[in-house]
Amino acid sequence: MNYRLFCVFLMAGSLCACDLFESRQARTQKLVDAEMRTINFNEVDQFPLFDDCDETEDKREQRTCFEQTLLLHLSMTLQDFEFRSAESLRDTLHIDFRVDANGVISITSVEQHPGLTDENPEFERIVTGSLRSLPRLQPALKRGIPVATQFRLPLVLQTND
Repeated sequence: MNYRLFCVFLMAGSLCACDLFESRQARTQKLVDAEMRTINFNEVDQFPLFDDCDETEDKREQRTCFEQTLLLHLSMTLQDFEFRSAESLRDTLHIDFRVDANGVISITSVEQHPGLTDENPEFERIVTGSLRSLPRLQPALKRGIPVATQFRLPLVLQTND
């Protein structure tokens, strides 16, 4: 009887201890998978920053500094550009751009407006040149690692009659 009881306990113990025989690699993979599920890949810990922005500020202030520096630079460039239009134009165009993990900014798309692009074919080239001449940019960070980010910039255009 003791032998049977011993065998039952031995089998029950071996069934319950399957996790003990799991490889170190499998346990590590489980931990990595659990950690990956907790990371929000739609948010960064630190926004891309220009040299004038303070990296010790909170995320909201970092974003504000990034956006204001970008808009100021773009508006200064476009201020010298004289838009031509046969009719009065007041519209919002969207410029999609990307800041890669090295801090290099590039335009992914510029929303086209038929009245603007027909009479101002150099518009996209000017916007692209403006973004390329931005001051030095540090990339966004996620858990201390530089990551690429994408942004959409609304650009309000208005021509006089």
